[in-house]
Amino acid sequence: MTPALQESAPRAARVALVGDRSPNVASHNRIPLLLDALATQDRLALDAYWIPTEDAAEPDAVRGFDAVWVVPGSPYRSEAGALAAIRTAREDGVPFLGTCGGFQHTVLEYARNVCGLTGVAHAENDPDADDLLLTPLACSLVGHEGTVTIAAGSLAESVIGARTSIERYHCSYGPSAHLDTLRAHGLRFSGEDEEGQVRMAELPGHPFFLASLFQPELAGDGSRPHPIVRALARAAVHRAGVAV
Repeated sequence: MTPALQESAPRAARVALVGDRSPNVASHNRIPLLLDALATQDRLALDAYWIPTEDAAEPDAVRGFDAVWVVPGSPYRSEAGALAAIRTAREDGVPFLGTCGGFQHTVLEYARNVCGLTGVAHAENDPDADDLLLTPLACSLVGHEGTVTIAAGSLAESVIGARTSIERYHCSYGPSAHLDTLRAHGLRFSGEDEEGQVRMAELPGHPFFLASLFQPELAGDGSRPHPIVRALARAAVHRAGVAV
């Protein structure tokens, strides 16, 4: 290949998968299958790098990536690392997805760093804290499937293409306080369950910033990526300037 061709050749979008990878976490085993499917079915060229939460706490750990996905698997070894990755993606306009524990920590990061609620905590990480933002769900959603109602005109609706969707969960914690404060500071809760409990969040004005308590990576058998996963990949490719 000539130097001119080398300079014009598109590069694969770089995606940071922030989480403590384990063979015992179903979503961690599923994500490589989804990446393969995106490459073969959608021609979305992605280079994914797993970044342990402890490493994510280092300055600039996720800078230079075209997307950040804070994956399930909490409690994370480093809460600070997960929060730092989310903050970088939010402030730098990097396409972002947080699922399950990633959703929980997205809400936590926003409450602390945007709303000024510096004392709020996650009960999974700090059960004795005075101000718990995230608490155990009344009924565990481990292994549960349920209907999510999606707000009209939201990013979530544009991605999923419907106002309702059946989604799969594997979690035991959710946001339970300060929701009005979060809304007042610009976070949009764009998905609710059958009982009106918050299940999705997004950030208007950001190129792509979406989080869900459910796990879209567990939809189906892994051969057809969920629309949310595909949308993150497309956002990453767009940021990288890769032609598809």
